[in-house]
Amino acid sequence: MSSLPEAEQRVLETPFGPVVGSSYLWDGGQYCAIHTGRGVVGCGIFDLACADVFSMAFAICRGTPENPLVKPEDLFGAKVTAVSAAAGKMGVLPGMTGLEAIQLLQDPS
Repeated sequence: MSSLPEAEQRVLETPFGPVVGSSYLWDGGQYCAIHTGRGVVGCGIFDLACADVFSMAFAICRGTPENPLVKPEDLFGAKVTAVSAAAGKMGVLPGMTGLEAIQLLQDPS
């Protein structure tokens, strides 16, 4: 019988307010994401074409096998490599850091 994956979800404090960080880890894989008031900064596992169908704001950061994105805090300094159309309309651009994307995706209220 295989064991269940490690799953974590918690509130993270950022300079722009609280966000929800989540991570999942199992034998052979992992992924993580940060959920804001208006969108998500996540690792490369997420499908931007699907996000675009639902007009969801997503910014994707990519790790490497040598330097994977495992915990949500890993996304803060990671470079955004791709964005959904909705995230682009909010000013999120490839090349910015995950933390910069969080600032733009955070609820403006």
